[in-house]
Order: sequence, then C-alpha cells, then structure tokens
Amino acid sequence: MKIVRVQYTTTPEFAPINQTNIAGIVKELKELNHPGIKYGCWLLPDGKTFMHFDQFENEECHQVLTELESFKKFDAQLWASGLEVEPQLELLSLVASTEEFFG
Repeated sequence: MKIVRVQYTTTPEFAPINQTNIAGIVKELKELNHPGIKYGCWLLPDGKTFMHFDQFENEECHQVLTELESFKKFDAQLWASGLEVEPQLELLSLVASTEEFFG
C-alpha cells in the first residue's frame, strides 16, 4: 500500500479554480471506480491551503491517478498559478485503522 499526503498553499485568487480542478479529478475517479484508489482533499481554514490524502493499493494505482486527464490539467494549472507555498509530499505508513484498506 502507498499512502501519500500533499499540502500546499495557492494564492487566494487561484483557490476556487483549484477546487474546481480537484472536483474534476474526483468526478473522473468516481467514473473510473478503481478499487485500488482512495482519494480525498481538504481545504484548511485559511481558504487557500489544500491537503490531499490518498491511499493506493500499489504504485501502479498511483500512476493511474497521475495519468488522468483531469489530474494533468490540475497539475499544470497548479504549477503555473504562482503558489505561495510549494507542495510538500509525505509518504505515510499505516499503523492502525477502523477502516479496512487494500488486501
């Protein structure tokens, strides 16, 4: 299993666009209904800091996400937007959970 947490801060002007782009990723993932991908994103109280928390069954499932057209659009626009704080990526390890994950 691969668990990824990414946090970054956009400009206030770009935050609504980013939310729309993230909604596009979620829509495409729901349509795909891939059993090896769990994807979520939260907006922090400042209204411009985003935290993505994703769980993948394996690296191949992570690549499925990054190859989606909606993800490519999100990624390109995010980097071109003039971020206030660049993405910080952390790989996490599951210790315990009430939720059942992959295999």
